[in-house]
Amino acid sequence: MALYAKATRGPQLLLVLSAIGLLAAGAPQSPNIVLLLMDDMGWGDLGVNGEPSRETPNLDRMAIEGMLFPNFYSANPLCSPSRAALLTGRLPIRNGFYTSNAHARNAYTPQEIMGGIPDSELLLPELLKKAGYTNKIVGKWHLGHRPQFHPLKHGFDEWFGSPNCHFGPYDNKVKPNIPVYRDWEMVGRFYEEFPINLKTGEANLTQIYLQEALEFIRTQHARQSPFFLYWAIDATHAPVYASRPFLGTSHRGRYGDAVREIDDSVGKILSLLQNLGISKNTFVFFTSDNGAALISAPKEGGSNGPFLCGKQTTFEGGMREPAIAWWPGHIAAGQGIDFCPGQNVSGVTTHSQEEHTKLPLIFHLGRDPGERFPFSFASDEYQDALSRITPVVQQHQMSLVPGQPQLNVCNQAVMNWAPPGCEKLGKCLTPPESVPEKCSWSH
Repeated sequence: MALYAKATRGPQLLLVLSAIGLLAAGAPQSPNIVLLLMDDMGWGDLGVNGEPSRETPNLDRMAIEGMLFPNFYSANPLCSPSRAALLTGRLPIRNGFYTSNAHARNAYTPQEIMGGIPDSELLLPELLKKAGYTNKIVGKWHLGHRPQFHPLKHGFDEWFGSPNCHFGPYDNKVKPNIPVYRDWEMVGRFYEEFPINLKTGEANLTQIYLQEALEFIRTQHARQSPFFLYWAIDATHAPVYASRPFLGTSHRGRYGDAVREIDDSVGKILSLLQNLGISKNTFVFFTSDNGAALISAPKEGGSNGPFLCGKQTTFEGGMREPAIAWWPGHIAAGQGIDFCPGQNVSGVTTHSQEEHTKLPLIFHLGRDPGERFPFSFASDEYQDALSRITPVVQQHQMSLVPGQPQLNVCNQAVMNWAPPGCEKLGKCLTPPESVPEKCSWSH
């Protein structure tokens, strides 16, 4: 298996799982794969990365026993494009998870979006399925909610979770509540069959997602089948939630409660792998889709540690993610890192669209991890760095074949009014008239 983290600026695919490596000659058995993808969790949320409350003992132990990636980057600072890149191995501009509306490029998949993951894209679970794997997604898909984008049409064998984030509650008249699926059909909706108390933050979703993961692992172990588990839960995305036993237990408020429950769940998943005797044949990778959402802080947003800004920006806080690889007997113990805090930078962080294409802001992350001190445009150091960066950018631009943008058109009629299975539950809703229109993005 090939796995690497690339510590360079710009959108890069950061996790490479090579099917050829998995089936390498002489390998006694294909390893199981568990990909734990968090939602809006920041680099600084882990104790091993310096979070002072130290409320992630299981993740910290996972880092000590495995390898911590202090310079791991997502392909995009927003959820849908990042997830599309992770599962396809292709940049959002190539796989279509971008918009060409106005000046924007950054966009995601709310339930009125018409686009989603194209059939032309080859996803990791499709490759693994050809290699004999059984694949399950638990949690948020976010690569399109219309029938043609269903995860079971893109390599997964099982699904328990939602096509969109857990926003709401809605009145089911102007906008429907988000459905929760088991495989092909919905089994309820958020705020209805799957309640989330916005006042208290109580929801049992993480526990439900945990049990789905544990049962899948047990079942596949009994079948002696190699498996891929994609555990993509969203408890740390605002509105943040946790189950009753964890509410009020963190020094960090409700967001910390959610992190503590996630940490406890990861510990239970790793313990099960060890108890079943399959930990040495299971590769586990933990990361986040993008940086912490500072717009939700401090009550419902995480920490990006010393790094500048967060979700929706391409500064370090938006792109650099917590990341841990764990595979006993195969991955040696890794390393940790501790940086001094950075601060906001006048002239660097702005609230308007700034053009930096011809004269990009360049930082030395080794001595300036908080991106506080960009090189002076007139300095020799800037000119030297620019002379090395420019040919790489030009080569990328020359070879780039953009995918058809999937995030341009919105339509109220394509929301989750009548998902498959709604008839059995009496949960079908009447959609409004179809009126496609250009999506408006503020990113």
